[in-house]
Amino acid sequence: MSRVLVVAKAPVAGRAKTRLSPAATPDQAADIAAAALLDTLDAALSTTCGGVVVAFTGSLADAARGHELGALLRRCTVIPQRGNDFPQRLAAAHADTAARFPGETVVQIGMDTPQVTPHDLADALARLTDADAALGFARDGGWWALALRDPRAARLLRGVATSRADTGERTWAALRAHGLTVALLDVLSDVDTMVDAVAVAMSTPGGRFARAVAEVGLVRS
Repeated sequence: MSRVLVVAKAPVAGRAKTRLSPAATPDQAADIAAAALLDTLDAALSTTCGGVVVAFTGSLADAARGHELGALLRRCTVIPQRGNDFPQRLAAAHADTAARFPGETVVQIGMDTPQVTPHDLADALARLTDADAALGFARDGGWWALALRDPRAARLLRGVATSRADTGERTWAALRAHGLTVALLDVLSDVDTMVDAVAVAMSTPGGRFARAVAEVGLVRS
């Protein structure tokens, strides 16, 4: 059995996707973040697996599209994020998922790749048949997905700095240094800036994300 683990935060104006401004207003940026999470959850829930776990932080009461997000989150197992920094929260999310669903494989993603498909996630899990881990590099140097045969191995992420141009390479090296065999997934683009958002929206038209980006006036939905 396997799980999709989504690590996400409430898309609150002024706190979510702040690098999309000034092209987008804070409200528009939060709406784009909400759309990205909704599209991501759709893909996760459509993946053939045992279910979806969401490690979540923040309040839906203050979030863009809070009611719509709440409806999808009710179909998931929602656990709180814990830890003092993002690497610790990633490691804890894997550990908590392993505790709830012992012996199951996990593929973890964030909310920055709304173009992800059920096929992408199923492929990551399938790679664990022949490898201990599968890693998907992001075009900005980070990574968009990490699948682990034993999610408890994510404790090694505590020592890997995030938001760096070499975070992906450092993660790959840490996995290999701990003796894990690592399969590589397709490279995807993270959405960090408005340039990223427009490119992803144009590559995957028709979804919530593309429509939210179109509201800024830089691309058609």
